[in-house]
Amino acid sequence: MVSPVTVVKSEGPKLVPFFKATCVYFVLWLPTSSPSWFSALIKCLPIFCLWVFLLAHGFSFLGAHSSARKILAGLIFSALGDAFLIWQEQGYFVHGLLMFAITHILYSSAFGMKPINVRAGLVITAVSALCYLLLYPYLSGPFTYLVAVYIALIGFMGWRAIAGLQLTNDLWTWTKLSACLGAVLFMVSDLTIAVNKFCFPVPHSRAIIMATYYAAQMLIALSAVECQDAEVSRKRT
Repeated sequence: MVSPVTVVKSEGPKLVPFFKATCVYFVLWLPTSSPSWFSALIKCLPIFCLWVFLLAHGFSFLGAHSSARKILAGLIFSALGDAFLIWQEQGYFVHGLLMFAITHILYSSAFGMKPINVRAGLVITAVSALCYLLLYPYLSGPFTYLVAVYIALIGFMGWRAIAGLQLTNDLWTWTKLSACLGAVLFMVSDLTIAVNKFCFPVPHSRAIIMATYYAAQMLIALSAVECQDAEVSRKRT
């Protein structure tokens, strides 16, 4: 297993642009009331940096590992979703929802179907059902089923990420933990969006949504580099 120190040394420098771009977003804190292409660029910039982070591992690495390619594709659709949500009040919320639904399908495929972990699946199903039941009285029209489908997709993604985390045996890796934490934070971010949009205003909702979202995307991007880090570790030993 690759140690956390090795991870920080090998991956930390590649993430510096992401951290800088995230700081730029929170420092500028552009108002959402006046959407523009500049505000879309600033919002998407940290995700662009995660594209570069994965590409920095080399095209041969991406070519050899389908999970890394799927996560990169998920990040591309995430950026499109971010851009659409800039103009959500102008009628593009559903477009953003669709982009992130595709993202969750790609991430689920990247995490894979082994191990199954039925217990984790049952817990996520219960949590997802509870979230939908809480939202349901506030939903109307197409959102009644669109939100249901979206919750099912992100719940499935969360299940596949959590299922891969096996703390009780030698199969544990820091990247599986990263995927698990990333998926949970993504679910927190999207639940905050849903409650704030459909139910009632959440205090400091934008800060909560974006902080958990950026952290989630970074952790999921990190989960894609396990194979290369393991190879580096073997060469050093």
